[in-house]
Amino acid sequence: MPSLTRKMTKTGTRLRVLATFAAAASLTLALSGCTKLETHSPSSVRNAADAPATDAGTRAGANGAQARAGGLGTVDCAHTKCIALTFDAGPSENSARLLDILKEKQVPATFFLLGKGHIDTYPELVRRMSDEGHEVASHTWTHKILTDADPDEIRDELERPNKEIERLTGKRPTLMRPPQGRTDDTVHDICRELGLAEVLWSVTAKDYKTNDSDLITERVLDQSSRDGIILLHDIYDGTVPAVPGIIDALKKRGYVFVTVPQLMAPGKAEPGKVYR
Repeated sequence: MPSLTRKMTKTGTRLRVLATFAAAASLTLALSGCTKLETHSPSSVRNAADAPATDAGTRAGANGAQARAGGLGTVDCAHTKCIALTFDAGPSENSARLLDILKEKQVPATFFLLGKGHIDTYPELVRRMSDEGHEVASHTWTHKILTDADPDEIRDELERPNKEIERLTGKRPTLMRPPQGRTDDTVHDICRELGLAEVLWSVTAKDYKTNDSDLITERVLDQSSRDGIILLHDIYDGTVPAVPGIIDALKKRGYVFVTVPQLMAPGKAEPGKVYR
């Protein structure tokens, strides 16, 4: 792996510190019982979409059309053991190698991109992500903690990357991931207003704490299960080298990789709601 540039090293260090504080804050809230976050599973979205439907051909067509965008053929996650790879805080100088790996393995991913220092620095990688069938989504413009921001700041953090992604790819994002996974009713309301659903995760390698690729792989494999949403960060040195082993091991276990929208098809994530 090439060494990170000074800018990326600074960004990585900043995000590691933020993530550490987030873990402590989340634990405090959980223990105090002061907050309750309602989340929805991918299977619940699929089931809700299937319940009123009577045209099996229409449902299969919807699934197939989305899955073919990732080069997978027809995938029905109601009957297939699906899992989603997601990457936060890019694009970075490591993203081109990651895209090469995903292309070689024929695996689609979902990218939650940062704006400042990332989208505006690597626009060609944003275009490539979209062109190669990956889902391109938002992780805010500056990684500001949205629960600490006022409504106008939240809108700006979400609208700026949306506009840039749409300008570069021709597609407006429908998904976002709040920094550190921190969200509240105000964030939900603004996301609903902007047409964004919030996506958290069920698997984390905590790759912001280690560059040990073997450890990152082990953590992902230990936590993975059907309909899982895996959180990784391609800005860190140890993450991209771990990806081939993660993909190969999960494929051997019978998993099929899909994007987050494919995981929920034929249903769709609803703006203002949170999915995990």
